[in-house]
Amino acid sequence: MPDLLQPHFQRFAQRLALHTWTLETTPFAEILGIARDTGWNAVEIRRSDVKQCYRAGMSRDEVIRLIRESGMAVAVAGTEYGLLFAEGDERKRLLAVLDETCVIAKAVGCDMIMTATGQAAGSLDTAVANMRTAADVVAAHGLRIAYEYSSAHQTMNTLDIAQELHARVAHPAFGLLLDTYHLERSGAGGRGFAGVLAEHIFAIQYSDVPPTAPPGMLRPTDRLTPGAGSVRWAEVFALLAEKSYQGYLSYEAPNPLLWARPAMDAARADVNATRALLKA
Repeated sequence: MPDLLQPHFQRFAQRLALHTWTLETTPFAEILGIARDTGWNAVEIRRSDVKQCYRAGMSRDEVIRLIRESGMAVAVAGTEYGLLFAEGDERKRLLAVLDETCVIAKAVGCDMIMTATGQAAGSLDTAVANMRTAADVVAAHGLRIAYEYSSAHQTMNTLDIAQELHARVAHPAFGLLLDTYHLERSGAGGRGFAGVLAEHIFAIQYSDVPPTAPPGMLRPTDRLTPGAGSVRWAEVFALLAEKSYQGYLSYEAPNPLLWARPAMDAARADVNATRALLKA
């Protein structure tokens, strides 16, 4: 079986994206160049990156041009969190943000939007209705949207609840984003996502997890370089290969200790560590 999976591992090694949160203390424009120069295949961008550009006086067209001229593919574009349980004027605002995120994504050749729960809580019925509307917005642009659950949220904190949300939304443009950090933290690490149908997995984020909570380090910004923690990478990669996962693997590893490293050195070390694990 391992020999049969090797072509998948080789493909994964050429589908690695650097999530901008991993280099949080580095300006967005610099991250694009660092990702390109250190061998990443793409980047995952956030709404906060776009807002950073807006605060610097850039227009939306200038943000699009910045990304295009960097030469970096955009694997996933994140929209502002909070839509899951939003109501009233806030819901309208976040749907407008989502629509703009789609415009930017499409202009830079990205076909995947992602969203996560955010800090608020609410009823699952509200979440279902809002995600169905979000999927309609995204589908109108010819794109798809992936939802990421968080092991740290008060209710939307397990793979089971994420799958229930997905099943109830029942929209072809709506799928799941699975993050190895949250899978491990919520008891679904290793092959724990075997029951998720391949076609429901729209995106993957990855980082390693410390076996014990580091003193003074707050979750979820305690993530580690792959291979430095407790994630069972052989099981994770093998299962993704068995499912013939076709998307990007997006490296999201926010950690103040890692931010203290020179950004170029960090980005190079992390992509090399990932490819070494895939090769092994």
